[in-house]
Amino acid sequence: MVNQKEQAQKTISQVEEEAVKPAAEAPEQAIDPLADLLGRAQQAYAAYVEAQKEVAKAYKERERHVERVYKEAEQQANKACEQAIAAALKVRQKAEQQADDEYKKAKDEATEVYLENEGQALKVRKETTERAWIIFQGGKVREGRAD
Repeated sequence: MVNQKEQAQKTISQVEEEAVKPAAEAPEQAIDPLADLLGRAQQAYAAYVEAQKEVAKAYKERERHVERVYKEAEQQANKACEQAIAAALKVRQKAEQQADDEYKKAKDEATEVYLENEGQALKVRKETTERAWIIFQGGKVREGRAD
């Protein structure tokens, strides 16, 4: 009986060992899919973080590009403005020179007309005075001559 009891105990031990083995193997098998899923999640997160870095890098590059384009446009606008101002200054100077020339010409013509009128007025005054003197002295005045 002791043998049977030992044998039964042996059998129970073997059954328990076999039961423990699949039970021990089962968690490993259950852990493997979980570990695989966890690994894939970690890879996905790493890819997400890398993508975030790339997006941030792309945004910074785009910002530098936009800033460069803005500065170029600003320089072109400044250059165009300076050219327009220079052209306007040339036009102004030309107009001023033309106005000065026309003013001088008009002034010269006015001076010439004044001198002609002054000479004519002096001549008329002289003739009138001479006629008045002749008349005052009792003489006759003929056209253009006094007797």
